[in-house]
Amino acid sequence: MRRLLPILLAAGAASTLSVGLFLGQGSSAAPLQTGIHKIKHVIVVMQENRSFDSYFGTYPGADGIPPHTCVPLKVQRRKPCLRPFHDTRAGNIGGPHASSDAVADIRGGKMNGFVARALRSGSRCRGSCSGRPVDVMGYHTAHEIPNYWAYARHFVLQDHMFEPSNSWSLVAHLFMVSEWSAVCKTVDPESCHNENHPRVPGTKGAPPPRYAWTDLTYLLHRYGVSWRYYIFKGRQPDCPTGKPECHAGLQSATTPGIWNPLPFFVTVHKDHQVGNVQGMGHYFQAARAGTLPAVSWLIPNGRVSEHPQALVSTGEKYVTRVINAAMRGPDWKSTAIFLSWDDWGGFYDHVRPPVVDRNGYGLRVPGLVISAYARHGYIDHQTLSFDAYVKFIEDDFLGGRRLDPRTDGRPDPRPDVRESKLVLGNLVSDFNFNQAPRKPLILKPR
Repeated sequence: MRRLLPILLAAGAASTLSVGLFLGQGSSAAPLQTGIHKIKHVIVVMQENRSFDSYFGTYPGADGIPPHTCVPLKVQRRKPCLRPFHDTRAGNIGGPHASSDAVADIRGGKMNGFVARALRSGSRCRGSCSGRPVDVMGYHTAHEIPNYWAYARHFVLQDHMFEPSNSWSLVAHLFMVSEWSAVCKTVDPESCHNENHPRVPGTKGAPPPRYAWTDLTYLLHRYGVSWRYYIFKGRQPDCPTGKPECHAGLQSATTPGIWNPLPFFVTVHKDHQVGNVQGMGHYFQAARAGTLPAVSWLIPNGRVSEHPQALVSTGEKYVTRVINAAMRGPDWKSTAIFLSWDDWGGFYDHVRPPVVDRNGYGLRVPGLVISAYARHGYIDHQTLSFDAYVKFIEDDFLGGRRLDPRTDGRPDPRPDVRESKLVLGNLVSDFNFNQAPRKPLILKPR
């Protein structure tokens, strides 16, 4: 053993393997955690329906609204047109945001269909609009969303985060937990086929969907990684098929639906993990007690979602509280919080989404990384999507195993492995794991 010690130390005593051998199998000392593995808790906070330009289009240093932008009221004509404007109201209307609306807004890469599409859907301003017919060209600043801008200044702002699919909220949430959206004939994953416009769960008279393809919780359960999907009880934060207005239904941890798709997954039932979908109170308890799972998803209700017509201020207040809870808890130093918005909500954005496959990407949305190891005041210009969240989780907790039909043990006919796309950036770039853990930034829920 004496001869082996110099060899082990030369190979890198900081590595987990070297430390384990040096201490011996009988030692109770924990192996040193390095790099990404310093993160033991990932929290994905998913809000609703805001484009990047609508929240951070004037943020210094970001890829924001270009000067002289003016979007026509009719796509066949250049004038009259509507310029971006500072919208100081907490309540917005937004625009339609189904797949067809995304195509119309993007308009072949011209990014000038937003106003015409909103007018066509009847998404007009309520009350005083100062002569402006729609608010999809409105943007907010630190005046309306001070805490979001504070997180950007102190942590990481991602200015090329795209929703994973050129579609609406249901599809975005499916990609968030499974990297695919499909329709299945049976409980056999091979019976599924690609579908970017799936039927809305809960449609009257229709049977509940069977999501038979493989989702991330299958791999997490298989390799003993804890997870929870926390649902805020209340009204659903969106409407069927992305319509701008509707009478949304109720949601809770026990009510599968548009923003609670995991109970529809075959794997979740087979693994007896339906109980991992829980009410939001359980999140606050776990954060306070230092018992956060390895992976958490936090889903709002309609009132706190920021989905038009919910108030921006109410949503920011809710998000601040869930972030404060993580920061005040014992797990802060080992936690990474990924905050984003599930789709663009019809609001203007000037960046043409890259085409990675038949499903996406969709339009650009805000993205923030908040962690004790996050870089300070960093703007990440990488091309990202929710696929990057899954990739980070897989690299951190699963040894790089992917939702890959060739290797994950449940083959399905998904068109590609999204996490392996060359265009996709790596969230590790948003961290400095060599720095001392940063202190919490506790903000007032305004």
